[in-house]
Amino acid sequence: MKEKKSSVVLISLIIALGGFLMGFDASVISGVIKFIEPEFNLSKIELGWAVASLSLTATLAMMFAGPVSDKFGRRIVLKYAALLYAFSALLSALAPTFIILVIARMLAGVGVGISLILAPMYIAELSPAEQRGKMVSFNQLNIVIGISVAFFTNYLIVHLAQSDASWVQALKFREYSWRWMLGIEFFPAVLYFFFLMFIPQSPRWLIMKGRFNDALLVMKKLSDEKTATRLVDEIKESIALDKAPKEKTPLKELFVPAMKLVLTIGIIIAVLQQITGINSVFFYAPMIFEQSGIGTDAAFIQAILVGVTNVVFTILAMALIDKLGRKPLLAIGVSGITISMFLLAFGFNAATYTLTEASISKLPSEINIAQLADLKNKTFDSDTKFKQAVTEATGSAVSKKYESEFISAAITMNPTLILVGILGFVASFAVSLGPVMWVLFSELFPNKIRGLAISFVGFINSAVSFLVQLIFPWELATLGSTGTFLLYGVFALVGLVFILRILPETKGKSLEELEAILVK
Repeated sequence: MKEKKSSVVLISLIIALGGFLMGFDASVISGVIKFIEPEFNLSKIELGWAVASLSLTATLAMMFAGPVSDKFGRRIVLKYAALLYAFSALLSALAPTFIILVIARMLAGVGVGISLILAPMYIAELSPAEQRGKMVSFNQLNIVIGISVAFFTNYLIVHLAQSDASWVQALKFREYSWRWMLGIEFFPAVLYFFFLMFIPQSPRWLIMKGRFNDALLVMKKLSDEKTATRLVDEIKESIALDKAPKEKTPLKELFVPAMKLVLTIGIIIAVLQQITGINSVFFYAPMIFEQSGIGTDAAFIQAILVGVTNVVFTILAMALIDKLGRKPLLAIGVSGITISMFLLAFGFNAATYTLTEASISKLPSEINIAQLADLKNKTFDSDTKFKQAVTEATGSAVSKKYESEFISAAITMNPTLILVGILGFVASFAVSLGPVMWVLFSELFPNKIRGLAISFVGFINSAVSFLVQLIFPWELATLGSTGTFLLYGVFALVGLVFILRILPETKGKSLEELEAILVK
């Protein structure tokens, strides 16, 4: 029996590599944006598109991933997702133009959408009931590990680019840093495709296709013969019920008066999860840290801390969610998010920017320091005013390419405060809005419309995520760091009031009890 349990764990870990690739692909762009902005001379909205395009196609892919896998099988669709990851990695690395890069990112987004839906579904269908929760959680854990590894590899490549080693020179890490960041995903994607060939088909899918003997053989590999036979019979009954004629639930059922409370809760939580800026932090972490003047290397190192913090506190949330309850975790987490964002706004608001003769002399030799004569010893009280003045003095191309160097040379602030604020935000999110939202969605909505309702609020969540990623560079350029983080803090504060006053506790209540309480 121990061997069979080990088989379930191994199979689940292999399938969950889709979550790893998803997390990696989504976050690797954080290290790339510094390089592609000057190389392709991108506007702030175009830079946002480079990041957000993945989320757009991921949202669309989530809509067809389930039906397509019902027709062709979970394994084969995930194999195509692995190929998409591999192909998009190569195309991104070789992209000659910004348009090609965006197309490559959109292809990766299709893989992300497929992984997000199918990996946990596949694991759930293979796992025994007593192990299902733990096995499915591997996917979420792999997502945050993938995010951390992306931050680490980005730092490693930036660090290697500074080396004079012959093999580094031969591989052109210095000239093609961002291309290596994107291209390295090719290798785990190929491994994922290879590993998927050795795992069994979903027994539920096999039964859907009438392949009962094949399904029984799979179940016997994962449990004893008696249990396997019983589970196959149960799946047959379940599928028969699923195929029974059902009244299709129209979309308008979501908007009947009885659904007002639960739908309002669902929409607000879906929006709140994204509008507090989580994907701005994950996808633009080095850029944010560079705004504090610590330099590129330190920015990439601190981005690694963001990933590690996310992993640690996600594990903590998994341990606490059934002990503390949903509402306490959300209240604690969103309180932390609010404080962290106000701390970031305070830190950046206190910063000043002055280019002295000594700091100007340390700027890269490619910068014509004569152009900075009018800025010497002039103090600016905001990053937007300082960056605008530098752009007017040196031109758009130079100011974009060396933005981090200009800020590092001029800024006076407490960078530790910024690090504490970012890590506090990530930790607070990881124990609250990150994992709790999906648990709430599975509990709030009545059974007859649960699938439709979750799809609806999930779509809203994805749409807001896309918009937040798209406009973040514009926000930094227009509102400045202070205004951007202050806005996120205000959104979090409003959300906290809603959680404390309106959100019900769902812990320890059956779905039927919750429906009786909430749907009136």
